[in-house]
Amino acid sequence: MRGGQWQALRLHRGLVERGYESLLLARQESPLLAEAKRVNLPCDELRPGRLRGFDVVHAHDARSHTMGALFARAPLVVSRRVAFPVGDTVLSRWKYRRARLFLAVSRHVAVQLRSAGVDESRIAVVYDGVAVPAEPARGSAILAPRTLDAQKGMALAEEAARLAGVEIEMSANLEADLPRARALVYLTRSEGLGSGVLLGMAYGVTVIASRVGGIPELIEDGVNGILVENEARAVAAALSGIDPKLGQTARATVMERFTEQRMVEATLTAYERVLAND
Repeated sequence: MRGGQWQALRLHRGLVERGYESLLLARQESPLLAEAKRVNLPCDELRPGRLRGFDVVHAHDARSHTMGALFARAPLVVSRRVAFPVGDTVLSRWKYRRARLFLAVSRHVAVQLRSAGVDESRIAVVYDGVAVPAEPARGSAILAPRTLDAQKGMALAEEAARLAGVEIEMSANLEADLPRARALVYLTRSEGLGSGVLLGMAYGVTVIASRVGGIPELIEDGVNGILVENEARAVAAALSGIDPKLGQTARATVMERFTEQRMVEATLTAYERVLAND
């Protein structure tokens, strides 16, 4: 699953744990629906008829945004996690008018929404949240996410590791691999926020990340991580600056600002705002 799907699942679980009647809807073949079923959370296939009978409908991706705009009768809340500009097609303009409130995953994403003509009164910034593990990572591995996404910098991470003379491991499951890591290299050309960055910070590893999108809202360079330009020599130089103190500060940052609990509470505040104006 991708970061946005994990965030939707964490929000759903948090709402259920707080006693709210929450139903997660996803495509029948999606890993999100399979995971919700596996952990016994209320869920069903996403189809038009299931979008009725609720106080709030919350869309977490472009497809569900379109379906919510077409079929929901309750106020529509839309999370936006991507950093690229909002589309300017007739359909895009129509469905963006239909949403009552947008939850931008970062201030950077909020700027993109305002640039597309969305009024400030219809935007709230709600940062992603992650669970903080009981113990920080204690390993020696240097990890980077394994991905075929052209916007992500897996090849750049491999080139930087070669220049620095260090071994780097491509991880298909950061949550499983981070406990044995000391650093995470997270390179990308576009990022709304970076839930993988947050996960690395929560485990207390040194995160080396691209200075793009919403990532600088998580990492203060040289304080709780390292920000780099997307250039192999810059990343290679950062690999020599791996420091446990950066990871310790990063873990504290997550505890203070980016926990699952804070994300759920901020989302509930947004729902209350919508319902108060309904």
